This record gives sequence, C-alpha cells and structure tokens, in this order.
Amino acid sequence: MTLIEISRELPTRIRPQSCESDLCKAIQHMVAAGLTVPFEDICCASRGRASVAFARQTAMYLAHVVMGLNYSEIGRVFGRDRTTAAYACRAIEDRRDHPNTDALLQSLEDALRSFAAKREQVR
Repeated sequence: MTLIEISRELPTRIRPQSCESDLCKAIQHMVAAGLTVPFEDICCASRGRASVAFARQTAMYLAHVVMGLNYSEIGRVFGRDRTTAAYACRAIEDRRDHPNTDALLQSLEDALRSFAAKREQVR
C-alpha cells in the first residue's frame, strides 16, 4: 500500500475543538505506516528505539512544515516540550541532505498534502 493510499483511509472529518490533536494523530498513523513502526510506539512517552524516535521526529516535522503548527502546538499534542519539537524539526531537516531520507520525507509530505486537500474538500 502506498502512502497516498494510506492517506485516503485516514478520517477526513476532524472535530474543530481538537483539530491539532486529530491532525497529529493522522500524521502519526501515516508515518507509522510509512516507516513500519508501530503507532503505539510513536505515541509512547519514552524515547524508545532510534527508529521510533526518528518516526516521532518525522511526525513532528511534518506537523510543522506541512500543517504549519508551531512548536508549542506540536509539543502539546505530542506530549513533549516545545524545545523538543524544535529539536525534532532541526534534526529531520539536517537529515534531508541524504537522498534516500529526502525521498522518503518527500513522499510523506506528498501523502500528507493529499490528505489535507481531501480534508478541505469535505469541509
């Protein structure tokens, strides 16, 4: 299943009062599927294995870059501090220099943008 197909299966109706949280959950599901990391591990309070930390950082990065959430908003919905969210975004941006990582991040961004466009159509 491609990331675009995964994004089509995510819920499009998001409650206004918990919009940030629901968007981040959708991002976490997409990243978990794309990086083959259990969703529960991404949501875990502990740092976890390096692959889990990378997945969580990627989800935070996508929430910031694609959805435009600020670090405080990201920290709140991910259960982290805003400085952790800022660090995650810097760490992922630094990894974009590697062609394979950049291609993976680009495919995740494309899938998330597809999801966001579908969500806008529902409104």
